[in-house]
Amino acid sequence: MASVSRIPDELAAEMTPAVRAFVEALLVQQDVLLARIAELEARLNKTPRNSSKPPSTEHPHAKPLPKKPGSKKKRGGQPGHDRFQRALIPTAECQSMIPCKPEACRGCGETLSGEDSSPIRQQVWDVQIRPVVTEYQQHRLICPCCEMVTCGALPEEVDGRTGPVLAGLLVLMTSWFRTSRRRAALFASEICKVPCSPGHVSALEAKATQVFGPVYDELAAALSDQSHLNIDETPFKRGTLKTWLWTFVASAFTVFVLRPTRKASVLIWAIGGDYEGAIHCDRAKMYYQYDTLQWCWAHLKRDFQKLADAADGQVKRLGHDLLRETKTLFAQYGKCRDGTITHAELNETLSPVRNRVNSLLLRGLGTAAQGMCKSLHDHKEHLWTFLENEHVEPTNNAAERSLRHGVMWRKLTHGTRSERGDRFVEVLLSIIETCRQQNQSVLTYVTTALKTKTPTSLLPSNSTTP
Repeated sequence: MASVSRIPDELAAEMTPAVRAFVEALLVQQDVLLARIAELEARLNKTPRNSSKPPSTEHPHAKPLPKKPGSKKKRGGQPGHDRFQRALIPTAECQSMIPCKPEACRGCGETLSGEDSSPIRQQVWDVQIRPVVTEYQQHRLICPCCEMVTCGALPEEVDGRTGPVLAGLLVLMTSWFRTSRRRAALFASEICKVPCSPGHVSALEAKATQVFGPVYDELAAALSDQSHLNIDETPFKRGTLKTWLWTFVASAFTVFVLRPTRKASVLIWAIGGDYEGAIHCDRAKMYYQYDTLQWCWAHLKRDFQKLADAADGQVKRLGHDLLRETKTLFAQYGKCRDGTITHAELNETLSPVRNRVNSLLLRGLGTAAQGMCKSLHDHKEHLWTFLENEHVEPTNNAAERSLRHGVMWRKLTHGTRSERGDRFVEVLLSIIETCRQQNQSVLTYVTTALKTKTPTSLLPSNSTTP
């Protein structure tokens, strides 16, 4: 089928065939350039509010002014908020007690004596850092019978030249607090007065990975038994190799997985191909193999904002309409979460919202946003799983919060350098995040485990979530 010329007939009649062909080629090139300009303008308009770009990619001074008027309240704590106060400990637990008695009356100057039965107590907290060195002397004794020399053995808890408390501190500095090995060694040398090198810190990391390996493996094996999981992934690095840090968040524990791929094979390794629970996720294709999904409405809100920012009038209107329904959804779910309404009442309240969203997606099939609208409408059941299961939330915020620590770790350390480093990242991140979920002291758990070499299980007694 011959293409229709875009040159007006009156102009085409005055052109030679060569000139006409040249002009047609220019028009085609113009279309290509205009499409490229539109693509680049769309990239420039991307912000963390209408795309998956992280907030850290936007310069603070580049943010637009807020649409809403600023609050007239002063910065800081507001009247009526709970005041933080450091509770006093019993006087007997203090290392020292210094009485402060007035020597003379502040009125007439008369000499004062005696004691106050209930003095005003003020406790000053400080820290004294000094190394605690324990020397073990292994005596070599000669048998009087056979003259065999036998050397005394070290206690089982002695492993190397660094005690469990210092080892736990250094390991948590490079994982929990995202400090480089060199700075962790500097902290040990300059602050704790313990000679240390970056290589020694690396060796302690390897030892911690070995100690906590069984705990990590136990948590990973229990993922497939959970009734719902929040799953997300973010780019990571191993040297020049691009890797992916995955997080699997259950109700009582979290497992991180670091792999050089974002494919579905990681999901099959972690939870199996026949996982029957609900999965909170974004709309990435590798999740489509599972039946019960809850697509994140926080992601959808950014997608709808992108539509509202479009130049096309139909798309802009569609985006605003979808954002209005999204706002209603979050407002009603907030009431359900804080107990104002029941889950059954939430279903009843959001039933009209559900119908209107489906109608809007159908309307979007006739606009420039038909690709996204078709995908959402064809899988609309994934938008409303939280209405069928009260333990499922409409967003994947739990997974995104757990990944935040890994993202900052990657930005500060530029990733790992070996498979051993990958293993350290996934194991320690899992231990730290799980302790946080269970309100356990991370330092206490880590130091106790390094001392006993047999860490206690972090798997709840009932490993299947409700």
